[in-house]
This record gives sequence, structure tokens and C-alpha cells, in this order.
Amino acid sequence: MISVEDLLWVAWYAAVAAAAVAVLGLGLLHALRGRSVATQLTVVGAATVLATVSGIVVISLMMLINPHDLTVVLAVVTAAGLVAMAVSVLLGRRLVAANRTLVEAVRADAFRPPDTRLPAELAELSRELDAAYARLRDSEASRRELVAWVSHDLRTPLAGLRAMAEALEDEVVADAETVHRYHGRIRIEVDRLSELVDDLFELSRIHAGALRLSRQRVGLADLVAEAVAGAEALARAKGVRVRGDVQEGLPVQVDAGEFGRALRNLVVNAIRHTPGDGTVEIIGTVAEGTARVTVADACGGIPEDDLPRVFDVAFRGEAARTPGGGAGLGLAIARGIVEAHAGEIGVANEGPGCRFEVRLPVPA
Repeated sequence: MISVEDLLWVAWYAAVAAAAVAVLGLGLLHALRGRSVATQLTVVGAATVLATVSGIVVISLMMLINPHDLTVVLAVVTAAGLVAMAVSVLLGRRLVAANRTLVEAVRADAFRPPDTRLPAELAELSRELDAAYARLRDSEASRRELVAWVSHDLRTPLAGLRAMAEALEDEVVADAETVHRYHGRIRIEVDRLSELVDDLFELSRIHAGALRLSRQRVGLADLVAEAVAGAEALARAKGVRVRGDVQEGLPVQVDAGEFGRALRNLVVNAIRHTPGDGTVEIIGTVAEGTARVTVADACGGIPEDDLPRVFDVAFRGEAARTPGGGAGLGLAIARGIVEAHAGEIGVANEGPGCRFEVRLPVPA
């Protein structure tokens, strides 16, 4: 029976031999780190076999095994090692083939997950790529839609501005009343263009993650009152009644300017889509540690298929619902601002129209 001391020496020399092979294998893997997985798996298999063989040789020499027995042991280990290497090579080739299939799918015009069965990791990567490509397709469709709408909204006021400027320049209109009216109209169109540019800039900051919030504790009722006051002229021009019911003293921790803009966008959107003599109602409540602000209008409702797209960039829905609706950026900006405050925003059909709801955590 081998003594403990001899056993420790055997383990030591076997570990030294295996470590030397391991260092050599790691060096080769580092040198071949840019090569295929199949090549690297072959190196791993070879290193495993060499480490095993070197350990057996050391043990055999220390235990003074006769040459015949040593040859038999080495033959068995070598055969097992060759089988292990063959399995490593086959596994590597399989991984390379699966990877090549996935790369060809990515290089195609429209990515579709390969029909062939992939290893679990590559199958998960394929699913993530499919989801990413779907998001990219949606983003590209939204971008094109936005460009089309913005181009239209820019072209229309610019054409009017050019016509009025040419009429004034050529003195086609000369009476004071008409000149004054043209000047007023030019101012209105310039304000519309400025508002559109501001919306585009705000949206770009939101999408780029560059929206910097300066949070402070403010009353929700004050924010709602400011949003209603900002939309008062539009409501009066359309003959729409605006009512607010927010309990005084409800605190929220928000950037007053940005969050006020989100509320104002919701109120303006509701007024624009509510017919004359209709009512827009804003209600603020707190329940279960969450502040809720609802903006209900009388727009006649939104088609169920359109509800998930209401907050998408450039979405306008049915033409009949969007008189003077702008470039379709208001709700997208509102969602971006609310989500930047760690809040949620949603919409649902209710009563004579639809109800937008903003939810924010209440500061402790």
C-alpha cells in the first residue's frame, strides 16, 4: 500500500506536469484567440490528453511500473484522448456551422431566425436578434412616418409665408388692413414653426437619453393649474370647457418645467380632439403611494387597434380626429417625459371619449 508521503509526492509531480501542459495550452489559445472555435476546441482536447499522459508517465516512473504495463496504460490513455479530441473537433465544427448559419441570416435583407436547430446559446442569440430587428423595423417605420409628417407640416406654413412675403414685397397688397393681417399671419406661422422645432429638439433629447431633470417637490394641483392656463386660449377658441379637480397639497417630486410640459401636451391634445361645447376633465388623486392624473376628453374614442400606437412618434390616427394636430409629437414627448420620471402613462376609451392616465410614485 502506498504511503501518504509517496502519495503526496505523486500528486505534486502530476500537478506540476499538468500545469506545464496547461500553461502551454493557454499560450496556444491566446495566440489562436482570433481563430475559429473548432481550432480552439482542438487545442483544448490536445492539452487535456497531454496533461493526462504526462501525469501517467510521471506516476509510472515514480511507481517503477514495468515497461509492458506502462505501454498498456499509455495506449489506453492515448486511445481515450484521441476519442476526446475527435469529439472536440466535431463539436467545434458543429458550432462553426451553426454560427455560419446565423451569420448568413443576419446578412440577409430581412433577418429571420434559421430553421435549423441551433445550440441553446446561439438559439437565444437568434431570438434576441429577431426581437432587435423587429424593434429596428418599427423604429425605421416611425422615422419615415415622422419625416413625412414633419415635411408636410414644414412645407405648408413655409409656402404660406413665402406667398405672403412675396405679396408684401411686390406690393400686391398695399392697404394697411391687409398688410396688418399678413403680418399677424406671418407671426402665427412663425410661432407654429418654432413650436415644431422645439418639439423635435425635445424628442431628440428624450431618444438620446439626454433629458436632464432638475427634480423638486411641487404641488400637483399647481402643475395642473399651469397646464390648464397654458391651454386656455385654445379651449376658448374651440368652445371647449376645461375642468380640473386636484386636491391641494398633493406633492410630487418632478422637474416642474418638463412634467408641466407633459401635462400641457395631454390637455392640448384633449382640447384639440374634443368638439365644441364638449368638456375636458383633469383629475388628480393619490392612492397606494402613487399619484394619478387623468385627462378625459370627448373625442368619440380611439379605435382599439390604434390604442397601442397612440404614443408612437408621428401617430395621428384618423384624419377626422386630428384637426390642427401638429406633427404628432405631443403624446410621444409626454410619454418620454413621464417615463424619465420613472412613471407610467396609458390610454383607454371611456365614456364619450378617451382617458389618458399618468402615474407617478409619491415622494416619501
